[in-house]
Amino acid sequence: MSRPPTFVPPSCAVSRALSTSRGAFAVLDARPSGVVRGTALLLPGYTGSKEDFIALLEPLAEAGYRTVAVDGRGQYETEGSADQSAYEQGELARDVLAQAAAVGGPLHLVGHSLGGQIARAAVLLDASPFSTFTLMSSGPAQISPAQQQRVKLLSDALTVMPMDQVWEAILAFDAPEDAEAEATEGREDLRRRWLRHNPAQLIATGRQLTTEPDRVAELASVGPLPKHVLSGERDDTWPVPLLDEMAGRLGAHRTVVRGAEHSPNTDRPLETATALARFWDQY
Repeated sequence: MSRPPTFVPPSCAVSRALSTSRGAFAVLDARPSGVVRGTALLLPGYTGSKEDFIALLEPLAEAGYRTVAVDGRGQYETEGSADQSAYEQGELARDVLAQAAAVGGPLHLVGHSLGGQIARAAVLLDASPFSTFTLMSSGPAQISPAQQQRVKLLSDALTVMPMDQVWEAILAFDAPEDAEAEATEGREDLRRRWLRHNPAQLIATGRQLTTEPDRVAELASVGPLPKHVLSGERDDTWPVPLLDEMAGRLGAHRTVVRGAEHSPNTDRPLETATALARFWDQY
């Protein structure tokens, strides 16, 4: 679970609803004070939200980039359906294309973890709204066996327990140091976010994470879209050597953020923002 340093957006950002042809999505919309060099659409990962990018917004605005971070369907402050079919990958991919149309392009597309797989599906449907595509800590296919087991346990719990009880189970399951960190670093914000996630969304997208096929060859054939694989130097969801190999297969620019793990956007936000801006500056 990504742990943003705060849930309070910087002064350059506003929290608003983005109206699209597929409904309204909660976003954080951050704009530079001067000339806009480009615009980016940021998609969060499993159990995450737009706030996972909150520490990137100000440095990216200072670099001249408008950034729109989105809560997907059924995530945090965006309403969702109790019907799991609403969260099929194709449906979520079409949501992304509707978001892109509403923001206005061309856009730099960034997807973290699950968000990367959804973004990939959107690009494979229609790459025309996007000027670049960054996969952030998002691998070629299904997540690692250990993480598959964690997602299965969570999905099983969500079918029989209310969200508040599942939250308590998550805290008990985490390592003691993780629970202590949550207690001292915005635990109530994380709990509030968790309670607003739609359980049907978590079950459906969890299933996607554990069954996603390798679509790297399909993505590699989408040209001339520039591609970027960014990750931390350690990752227990997709091993870093697997991400290295994927970048090679894609012919993608590769960035490894030192000192970061699965969420470089929260682990090392300044370094991550710098890497994104440098990549976007080329296009």
